[in-house]
Parts: sequence; structure tokens; C-alpha cells
Amino acid sequence: MLKKLKKFWSKIKPYALAYLVAIAIPLTVGIVAAALTRDSMDIYGRLNTPPLAPPSALFPIVWTALYILMGISSAMIYQKRNRYPEAAKNGLIYYGVSLVLNFSWSIIFFRLQAAFFALIVLIALLYTIIKTILEYRKVCPIAAYLQIPYAIWIIFAGYLNAGIWLLN
Repeated sequence: MLKKLKKFWSKIKPYALAYLVAIAIPLTVGIVAAALTRDSMDIYGRLNTPPLAPPSALFPIVWTALYILMGISSAMIYQKRNRYPEAAKNGLIYYGVSLVLNFSWSIIFFRLQAAFFALIVLIALLYTIIKTILEYRKVCPIAAYLQIPYAIWIIFAGYLNAGIWLLN
């Protein structure tokens, strides 16, 4: 039995490590962004928000789920990078840019309190997510589909961001 477990582990170890690292990357981006904006996040409660604005307690739950999906998706692409090198490379580059924009939005919106510029970042972020989805789809359609909730949430975030900019 132990021999079978060792054999099984030796087969899945590279995949498990890739998935763990891939999930840790966006979670780390989110944790660092939250830590850097922690002192200014209370602004959300003081702003005039548009209809359908969720309570602030919902955001960490949604973002954690999205970061996990993003990580799983990127690991799937990374695992197939040798079969589809160009599309995988392009998709992972767009994904990396989306993480940078995602991180930047938090700083711009919360720390700098610049809602208009944050909205511009969200538009650029949505573009990179769409490009990520299109490239991922060439490699692994399931990985592309896992990015769709991220795109939908960013569209909703754009609505909230635009509403906050217009109402305040």
C-alpha cells in the first residue's frame, strides 16, 4: 500500500506543486494589496454608492474565490504550455498584466482615492482579462471558462467604481 502511495505521489507531485504555486500567486497579490490599503478601506462605507452595491464584507469572500479560480486556470495553461507555446505564453503574459492592474486598482482607488483613474485601470484590466480568456481558450477551454467569473466581477466593479465616481 505504501509503495502504491509513493508511486501515486510521484506522478501527481509536479501537478500539485504547479497548482499550489499558481493559486498562491494571485492570493499573495490580493493579500499584499489588502495590507497596503487596509488603513484606507473604510472609505467605502463613507461613500455614496450606486444601487446594488454589496456590503464591504462580501469583497474578501468573492476575491478569494476569484483568486483561486485564476490560479487554477493559470496552472492548467502552464501545464499545457509545451503543446501550445505561443498561446500559453501570450495568455500567461496577459494574466500577469491583469494581476499588476488588479493590484494597482486597489492602491489607486483606496490609497489615492482617485476613482476616475481607478475606473480607467478597470477598463484596462477588463481588456487584459478578455485577452487572457481568448488566449487560454486556444490552449484549454476550461481554463478560459474559469476566467469568466473574474471578467464578470470586473464589469460589476466597473459599475460600482463609475457610480462612486459620479456620486461623490
